[in-house]
Amino acid sequence: MEDFEDDPRALGARGHRRSVSRGSYQLQAQMNRAVYEDRPPGSVVPTSVAEASRAMAGDTSLSENYAFAGMYHVFDQHVDEAVPRVRFANDDRHRLACCSLDGSISLCQLVPAPPTVLHVLRGHTRGVSDFAWSLSNDILVSTSLDATMRIWASEDGRCIREIPDPDGAELLCCTFQPVNNNLTVVGNAKHNVHVMNISTGKKVKGGSSKLTGRVLALSFDAPGRLLWAGDDRGSVFSFLFDMATGKLTKAKRLVVHEGSPVTSISARSWVSREARDPSLLINACLNKLLLYRVVDNEGALQLKRSFPIEQSSHPVRSIFCPLMSFRQGACVVTGSEDMCVHFFDVERAAKAAVNKLQGHSAPVLDVSFNCDESLLASSDASGMVIVWRREQK
Repeated sequence: MEDFEDDPRALGARGHRRSVSRGSYQLQAQMNRAVYEDRPPGSVVPTSVAEASRAMAGDTSLSENYAFAGMYHVFDQHVDEAVPRVRFANDDRHRLACCSLDGSISLCQLVPAPPTVLHVLRGHTRGVSDFAWSLSNDILVSTSLDATMRIWASEDGRCIREIPDPDGAELLCCTFQPVNNNLTVVGNAKHNVHVMNISTGKKVKGGSSKLTGRVLALSFDAPGRLLWAGDDRGSVFSFLFDMATGKLTKAKRLVVHEGSPVTSISARSWVSREARDPSLLINACLNKLLLYRVVDNEGALQLKRSFPIEQSSHPVRSIFCPLMSFRQGACVVTGSEDMCVHFFDVERAAKAAVNKLQGHSAPVLDVSFNCDESLLASSDASGMVIVWRREQK
């Protein structure tokens, strides 16, 4: 990886139909407050936390835990355009949102039955590329190809604020600063990352930096001190984030593969149940899902292993399972261009595939678990969103 000095440039017409067939993120945040530090491989999770999370996960194997009973529900209100992002609300079992290249965002409620679309957020004049829930789930931020970001109230679906991109460029991704949700980081088509204050609608002084290509993916570590950004030229940059000012300092660069777009980055500080192992999960149009180890406090990365999937051109995303840190083994989930959802055990040396869900008729672009892993949502390039129900043991 390369080192850098501080860079100062730095319900629609269609509805939904029922099919017959990030433990809580709050807990994860509490456990990940420590900054990256050197610890022996045997470092253990505090017993009380580990036992509580084991109880939520169940004391069974990964294969048993990720057996699914079938489709719980199918949403098809965006069926004419791709749904690049689907996300359950934080610490929530039944609230779900998805954005579409048709320019809208749907807020959905799965319980009580039947599942319903509560609000359709309209206002963007071009496709919505990404969105994120605030920590308290009271607002959402969205980015669009119309070169604006919008702030929405989740309770009634109204638009609170529209903020133009500082460069007038297509906005391609966004993420909240995990400690200070007044700050949102966005990435655009002119290769820039900007830290935006959503209260003032202004970019933060010193909170901008340039990458080598269009910025497609962003992810913070849990304490909010490290930010990674991936671009369409195959590079991942790490930034030190100043918690007091919002300033970004470019730290490291990794070329995953020259010319291969980095479409997803997901960070996790605890990978196994007992040992701390800061890691990054990356999709990069290489027909592989890549798992990297974070090797220092500036976000330098070292490839740990890869898993076979089909991805050569679509913006496929992946996630760490919310409860995986407290089971025997550790699971990740990814979309794929073979129209399947794939589960892999990152600690299994051979035959890492745990499960595969089939039901989509187009490349699967994104996946999201609810907080207790009882439901998994997946979205595809044809606009279909499937909610899968895990078998209850």
